[in-house]
This record gives sequence, structure tokens and C-alpha cells, in this order.
Amino acid sequence: MPTAFSSRPSNPHLIGLIGANVGGSLTPLLHEREAAAQGLRLAYRTLDIDGLGLSPDAAGQLARDAVRLGYTGLNVTHPCKQTVMTGLDELSEDARDLGAVNTVTVESGAPDGAGAPRLVGRNTDHSGFRAALSAGLPGAALGTVVLVGAGGAGSAVAHALVAAGTQHLLIADADPSRAAAVAVRLDRHTQGQRVTAIALDEVTDALVEADGVVNATPIGMVGHPGTPFDASVLTPRHWVADVVYRPLVTQLVKAALAVGCRVLDGGWLTVGQAADAFELFTGLPADRARMRAHFLDLVADQTL
Repeated sequence: MPTAFSSRPSNPHLIGLIGANVGGSLTPLLHEREAAAQGLRLAYRTLDIDGLGLSPDAAGQLARDAVRLGYTGLNVTHPCKQTVMTGLDELSEDARDLGAVNTVTVESGAPDGAGAPRLVGRNTDHSGFRAALSAGLPGAALGTVVLVGAGGAGSAVAHALVAAGTQHLLIADADPSRAAAVAVRLDRHTQGQRVTAIALDEVTDALVEADGVVNATPIGMVGHPGTPFDASVLTPRHWVADVVYRPLVTQLVKAALAVGCRVLDGGWLTVGQAADAFELFTGLPADRARMRAHFLDLVADQTL
């Protein structure tokens, strides 16, 4: 793999976040706080396509323009994770498998760093959830897991769960074809594991035999109250993960805690993907415990 231009700790880093309505994102502060703790010069700016008057289709060109203006790395969020790929020179294997990019590194086209910069798309939603699962739910049983939601976040979580060793993954989505498509894509990554698409109304029955469940839908976030399934079926033997972090204590998380489930709140994924991106941008290991503490400080009014 080519060496990232920004991998030398002595370099200043200018990172951008491409997406719509990203002014309230916590990602810039997470990166800047971790950089400050490590003595790095790092500035993180938002590149809001709404404020710039651009459509999602312009994300690829925006990425190239940003690099030309001196940005040394980029994060990408909704609705640009697919459209940004038109401006990239290369995709990592996970980004290619997922069909989505949330991190762009700027790399040299020559071993001595003298070549034209190459923009490489990566996906740390996938690696970030796997790291979050390991750190936040160590030893979680992965015999049978139910995943609700097969969109961008759900697809990344599904790949992470299979990579983590889930033996039977059941995927449900409001759009059955989307769940089926994720299951088919995952087939080539399994090692004797099973991936099954199920209907939303089958989730409750599936949980009877499941070890854990992940919500990868927007249900539970501000403006989308409720739970993605009947939470009354949860028992203390289940573990429950949610990708929603605003609020941190979703209705699903609250219900899970009430019955004694082990819980992975949405902040774990936020920190996991940010830490992985930070390492790609700077070439230095992130202190994940410190970044989790920073995150909890930023959402102190919502903490568990």
C-alpha cells in the first residue's frame, strides 16, 4: 500500500468532512481532541454540500478540489458515501465490498512521495464496529445474531459481524430486497457461517434463539422515536447494540438495560470509526479509551 502523505507525525493535518447538514457532527472535535492530546497539529473542517450549494453527485469533484487546496484526508457521510467514489483513484477491499466510502486518504503515487497524489477510498464503519464490539462487549456470544437494518450502516455492521465470527447472521430490513442483497454479498466472505435474510415480522421469533441483536436503522434517533422491534422479547441473556447515538440512550437501549442486557450504545461505533480514520490520517495509534471519554464528554447530557 502506498504511504499516506499525512503519515509523518511532524506534518500538520487538515481533514475535512464531506456530507449534507454536517455542522453538528462530533467527528471534527473527536479528531482535534485526540490530536491535541498527542501533540499533533490537526485542524478538522466541515465541507457541507448544502452550504456549498452542491448536489451529492458533486462529492467526487469536491474531494479532489479539497486535496488540491491542501486537505490531507477526508471523511465522508450521508448522502455522499457512494457518490464520492467517482472522484477516487482506488478503493480498499472493504470499501469495494460495501460499495461505500467514509474515509479518503491522500497517498503518493511513487515510493519517494514525488508522484501525483492518489485518493484512496476506505470504509472504517466496518472496521470501527468490529473494534467497538470487541471493546464494548468483550466475549459477546456470536452464535446467532439478528441485525435490523440493511442500509449503509447495516451493510457495514453485517460485514463486521461475519468477520468477528458470527455463526448465523439473520438480516431484516423494511425493504426485503436490500436485506437479501447484503446476504448475497456476504456469502463469499463466510467460512462455514450462515447469512439469512428474514422479514421484519420474523425478528421477534428469531430473537428467541439469538444471542444478540443490532439496530442499524434510524429508529430511536431524534425525530424517529420507538424501537425497531418489540423490545419486550429481550431477556438478560441477550446483548443489544445500537448504531444511533443521538440520543445515546435510545428507547431500545433503555429497554435493554431495564431487563439486564449487556449494551453497546451508538457512541462506540462513532468512536471506533473515528479512531480508525485518525490512524489512517496520521499514521499514529489512537487512544481509543481517551476518545471514548472525549465522546462522552461531548454528549454529557445523554450519557448512560
